[in-house]
Amino acid sequence: MYYVYVLQSLKKSSWLYKGSTSDLKRRIAEHNAGKNFSTAPYAPFKLIYYEAYMLKSDAEAREKYLKTSMGMRVIKKQLANYLKSMRSQ
Repeated sequence: MYYVYVLQSLKKSSWLYKGSTSDLKRRIAEHNAGKNFSTAPYAPFKLIYYEAYMLKSDAEAREKYLKTSMGMRVIKKQLANYLKSMRSQ
């Protein structure tokens, strides 16, 4: 299985990171340990969304889409209630 995931920074809740991996638990642990240069300043993270795919190419295509402005709008719309609840805390 391959996964596309969205992480939310616990330091800056408005900062979301989109990625893909074949080992979701390991990858989240790497992000939280600061092993990823682009996410290290925003660690630690909470997994707020993921999708599973049978093919790596499908997961990579979905990740690429979610990193576009249109993809970001779609994911924010899907997570609207969650994101709204986080703002009110």
